[in-house]
Amino acid sequence: MSGFINVLLVIVGIIMIVLILLQPGKSAGLSGAISGGAEQLFGKQKARGVEYILHRGTIVAAVVFFILAFLSAYFL
Repeated sequence: MSGFINVLLVIVGIIMIVLILLQPGKSAGLSGAISGGAEQLFGKQKARGVEYILHRGTIVAAVVFFILAFLSAYFL
């Protein structure tokens, strides 16, 4: 059981890395760092389409990763 969970943990970790690397950057340069916070607070939801799917997929993969990590420690 422990080996199966560890294999799943590695697979989900690789999937999570790929999903994070596929996401576009939020801002570019110093000007984006200054105005990025205000845009995020007062702007409408910018994530649509593929960006939204990548964002939700990353969240799901992270939750599954942490659950598998806890299970791996429990069965060790």
